[in-house]
Amino acid sequence: MFKNKSYIGISFIILIFGIYAVPKIVDRISNGEVVKGNRLDNVGLKTSKADAKLITIGPAPKFELTNQDNIKVSNETYKGKVYVLEFFFTTCPSICPKMNLSMLEIEKTFFGNPNFGIVSITIDPKHDTPQVLKDHAKLLGVKSSNWNFLTGDKATIMDLSNKGFNLYAGENEKVSGGFEHSGLFALIDKDGNIRCRKDEFGNPNIYYDGLDKKGVRDIQEDIKILLAE
Repeated sequence: MFKNKSYIGISFIILIFGIYAVPKIVDRISNGEVVKGNRLDNVGLKTSKADAKLITIGPAPKFELTNQDNIKVSNETYKGKVYVLEFFFTTCPSICPKMNLSMLEIEKTFFGNPNFGIVSITIDPKHDTPQVLKDHAKLLGVKSSNWNFLTGDKATIMDLSNKGFNLYAGENEKVSGGFEHSGLFALIDKDGNIRCRKDEFGNPNIYYDGLDKKGVRDIQEDIKILLAE
């Protein structure tokens, strides 16, 4: 009889504990709080903020073209610098004006930082001579000496865009301006590697949308990470 009462008492205590504690444990698991204890902080390999957030796609394609000052500029020019690269053309009537505004915003954020630069490569080199590019930069109000507008051999540039960076660029007489191209920006680190963040499913978003406010905001956040590396 005594044993039965003991079992009933123990069962009652376990029941009360379950009613009180289980919902709290479930809440902590749902909120991710269970893994926040100090004992778990040091488990596994330590990674930097950049390692945790950004991934390396691989070396950016090499290039050597002529800038708005008629000076040869290559990927080696940007060695040791973080830079953003785009493809455009000066007479583009569609997406380029928006891309220009996005790039100007990026320039403003990092203006004066010698370790940051921008590369804008024309896909219409026949029209976009160094002088045309120089006038275009002046029209935009570009201030950074590390923002190069590049021109060169058309076939080389098209290969660089389509095969090198895998960013579409091509001629199309049916569209306004005669050319089509991507509105994406490439982010390259100090070692010449293409870097990016992951999407919500853990897949790499290789390039940043230069036509979207979130894309421009994301790339600015990631530039700061790379500059701190």
